[in-house]
Amino acid sequence: MHYLLPYSPNLNPIERLWKVMNECAMNNKYFSTAKEFRRSINEFFISTLPEMGHALDDSINDNFQTFDFA
Repeated sequence: MHYLLPYSPNLNPIERLWKVMNECAMNNKYFSTAKEFRRSINEFFISTLPEMGHALDDSINDNFQTFDFA
């Protein structure tokens, strides 16, 4: 377990995944219905993410840089 600050989205791996999902499934796209919106997100998790998952290993993980304070 890692201690995270109360609000630290840059350290939370799920926030990094949401960012990738937003870029691939929602960014600069218009959805006329909620059904289209859900379809785009489902398509990301079912098809796109498995295809690009190996490329995300370096950016979505819990290997945080640590500092030794004096």
